[in-house]
Amino acid sequence: MNVRNNFDPNHLIELANYKMPFGKFKGYHLVKIPEYYYTWYKRKGFPEGKLGRMMMEMDEIKINGLEDLIIKLIRK
Repeated sequence: MNVRNNFDPNHLIELANYKMPFGKFKGYHLVKIPEYYYTWYKRKGFPEGKLGRMMMEMDEIKINGLEDLIIKLIRK
């Protein structure tokens, strides 16, 4: 499988600009939510659907210290 053919560069822009729709961090960009919140969800279980997938991706980004790359993509 060629990963390059399956990668959508707009996905990172969408991830950077996606905001939490509920809870303690409602309205926050996912990248600006603290890592401990994702750790808690990892134990509890991420939500179903798109939000859950994006939260899992953001968890990996935070674990690997790549938030700065995502923050640069937030639209002003």
